[in-house]
Amino acid sequence: MRAAGLLVGQTLAAVAAAIADGITTGQLDALAEDFIRSHGGRPSFQEVPGYRHTLCTSVNEEIVHGIPGARVLRDGDLISVDCGAIVSGWHGDAAISAIVGGDAAGRPEDLALSRATEASLWAGIGAMRVGGRLYAVGEAIEASILASGERDGREYGIVEEYVGHAIGQEMHLDPQIPNYGVQGKGPILANGFTGALEPMITLGSPDNRVLDDDWTVVTIDGFRASHWEHTVAIRDGGAWVLTALDGGEAKLTELGIPYAPIR
Repeated sequence: MRAAGLLVGQTLAAVAAAIADGITTGQLDALAEDFIRSHGGRPSFQEVPGYRHTLCTSVNEEIVHGIPGARVLRDGDLISVDCGAIVSGWHGDAAISAIVGGDAAGRPEDLALSRATEASLWAGIGAMRVGGRLYAVGEAIEASILASGERDGREYGIVEEYVGHAIGQEMHLDPQIPNYGVQGKGPILANGFTGALEPMITLGSPDNRVLDDDWTVVTIDGFRASHWEHTVAIRDGGAWVLTALDGGEAKLTELGIPYAPIR
């Protein structure tokens, strides 16, 4: 799974470097497919029934599952890019958000939203402990978003209809991993558990709808959204962020969480 996760991380890095004013989401998709296949993997999203693309590219008010195509990106757009790959039968899944044209081109509220979403992802990762409660992950994500909202003077929306999931030889496995606090403890996390955490946060209401393409999810109020995701393995010795280029070592160390790769 580290091989698959690393390939996803490298693909997203290549896509992020290509995001610029004037490029289409379809061109980013073609770049990602070529990168994955040329490095010995298969794009996993193409194997989801009814979907034929390598990426999901969700722009501005699109929350998730945006379909790549002819849309031209412009400076200041907020784009979330979700990517999955299969290597030797194992899956990796991750997402990033980025401002077209770089941070200097972004609206302050969009930059704050993306930072808050990414911070909540890492808060959720920090709550993944062997012997711990699965639903503690969502509690940590929600607490992080509430804290960011207080800091930023905003009430961010947490999308509840789309959640994280276990992952392994299939991309989507049970149990689901909510991005918010729910009643109950949920399953107890075991040594070797692998999950994809993916908070989706909005600047306004989290209420959403699916467009007529049957895939793209947008905010009803038209406010922008951000999506960040990592595939994570937890072990008795700590955590390993399989889709992070450094395995998550730097951020885990910053958070005081032991970094536990398989050497």
